Amino acid sequence: MTRLLFTLILVDCTCALSSIAAALLLRFKGQVDVLDMLADEPLGWGVFVIALLISSFFVELYQLKSTETGWKDIALRIIFGVFISFFLLSSLYYLIPSVMFGRGVLVLALVCFGLLQYIWHVFFRIRANLPVFAKRVLILGAGPLAERIGCLISVPNSEYVLAGYVSSGGNMVNVPLHEIIGSYENIFETVKKSKADKVVVSLSERRGVFPLREMLNCKLSGVTVMDAPSFYEQVTGKLMLEDITPSWFIFSHGFRITVLSRILKRFIDVLLSLAGLMFFLPFFPLVALLIKLDSPGPIFFTQERVGESEKLFTVYKFRTMRQDAENDTGAVWATKDDPRITRLGSFLRKSRIDEIAQLINVLLGEMSLVGPRPERPEFVTKLKEVVPYYSERHFVKPGVTGWAQVCYPYGASVEDALEKLRYDLYYTKNISLSLDLQVILKTVKVVLGRGGR
Repeated sequence: MTRLLFTLILVDCTCALSSIAAALLLRFKGQVDVLDMLADEPLGWGVFVIALLISSFFVELYQLKSTETGWKDIALRIIFGVFISFFLLSSLYYLIPSVMFGRGVLVLALVCFGLLQYIWHVFFRIRANLPVFAKRVLILGAGPLAERIGCLISVPNSEYVLAGYVSSGGNMVNVPLHEIIGSYENIFETVKKSKADKVVVSLSERRGVFPLREMLNCKLSGVTVMDAPSFYEQVTGKLMLEDITPSWFIFSHGFRITVLSRILKRFIDVLLSLAGLMFFLPFFPLVALLIKLDSPGPIFFTQERVGESEKLFTVYKFRTMRQDAENDTGAVWATKDDPRITRLGSFLRKSRIDEIAQLINVLLGEMSLVGPRPERPEFVTKLKEVVPYYSERHFVKPGVTGWAQVCYPYGASVEDALEKLRYDLYYTKNISLSLDLQVILKTVKVVLGRGGR
């Protein structure tokens, strides 16, 4: 979670608490002690805040890359989010009456929250266009890598603003000359003059050219110093595979999961997969009957996939393709409007119902709820030959859903596999329960939105 996203959500929490306090004061004409009620009913307040945050998430108010949206679009999203919150909270109050506020208080609180959230989000987006609020970044280098980082910073409404480039004075210059504001000999002075908050080292080759003394001065003066791959990861939520060396993997933070985290993740996998199977069990006979009526063949589709530590396992899904789908072609990627997919199969894929059977794999310990998508051995063999670091995605269990699945469309080529690997390795590096929760919430939104191939 970036600093800006954390701030956005934190202020929304404050708006939610303020709105329920204001609603109580308005409803009871000031004759109520709000602080006492907060102390007496913390669960009710907590449920209210969480419901509002979940609704805001589903209407995409926390998409930082969408800060170019206008005030009308923000208003529509907030109104829609308030309606979702109303129905969500009404359902929760029916199921758990002990956390309920009065209906009059609820309506007033939601109206107050909508107004406060609108003011805050409009200000947040105005702030995004003001350089005074952005972190100033000085890029060390002027070659292709520096150009790529500069383009990343220059996207509209970024939380960073480009302070300029520092060049060695060589022939390899890929950036505008007027944006080169210093040389290697005076980096520290350039940082002070440009008021840079961060220096991003973007050198394709450092040996013999890295200005060690100047960079040490920057570091000791309180300026943040990062290499280009780490900065790219921080901004995009994926890894810059082309410019990562094995030593970067070794010395960078992450790529580690503790024994306690592994046990807790497994416990959650078992608990939620059991709950999911029990919930969908009454619908299994109906799905099975529809599959049989739609096309001849088995109900379940089984296929060999590559799991953790590159061990092979059998994945289970509801069948969505013809029984003879690969008799003539062999192993091939699915494509958009794939003719091999049955009529019912198209619906099962878009709704992700076909993947519910993978909860069996989760119970068996072959998969996790969240992780990289398990790939077929035929594709893994090919991808390991052409995609750098592809094997590293197998250091964690594959998942029913994952960071790559919710951040990137379905992959159907080597190029897609490379792009998805960026996200898979980001997940492997930053694996945590909070990231898993973020993936699960995004998965629900994807299922309700674009569906699958």
